Amino acid sequence: MERWTRTHRNLLWAVSAVTIGIALFLVFLVAPREATMGDMQRVFYFHVPAAWVGYLALFVSFVASLLYLRRRESRWDRLALSSAEIGLVFITEGIITGSFWAKATWGVWWTWEPRLTTSAVLWAIYASYLTLRRAMEEQGRRERVAAVYSVLGFVAVPINFMAIRWWRTVHPLVFEGGGSNLTPAMLRVLIFCIVSFTLFYLAVLSLRLGIAWAEEQVEQLRYE
Repeated sequence: MERWTRTHRNLLWAVSAVTIGIALFLVFLVAPREATMGDMQRVFYFHVPAAWVGYLALFVSFVASLLYLRRRESRWDRLALSSAEIGLVFITEGIITGSFWAKATWGVWWTWEPRLTTSAVLWAIYASYLTLRRAMEEQGRRERVAAVYSVLGFVAVPINFMAIRWWRTVHPLVFEGGGSNLTPAMLRVLIFCIVSFTLFYLAVLSLRLGIAWAEEQVEQLRYE
């Protein structure tokens, strides 16, 4: 079973590496140059997929936390933790790439408009989630408290996603009214980037789950 898992993990990493390479080729050599922003617009192909994967990872953490509260199995806590860590990294990437976009379009690195404000709140919630876990040593209590926190904290994700739809601001909408604001070529590149980022998330998640399992075994040995 372990050999099967390792084989498929390596295959996932290989596919992820290939798709990331193709995505970079498409972004810099195939996607058309945007008329207004020029080459700076290409950060968009990293910004949107990073935000998407961040949302996906935090949703996986939310579901895993619900399953832990229902079944009290540590494997679900490991999944919740691993996916939340990865999600926070991608949310951070989304915020950083968004800042480059903001500087190019609005002339400032940061402004407290609804999407950016809720992004900062979302980041703080999940950074606090990881800090909270480290503050508690007893495994059972840590898993229960973290699961409840993860479930409650997830409310920030849909709020962040809907912020630019509920409160119309200067932040652009990619998809609106059943269509997109992109040319067909740009849309194809964006979709491929989202797929490649998602595969990369799955590859990293498989690795992080293995590390989380090993950490749990070490912790159990320490208290025996």
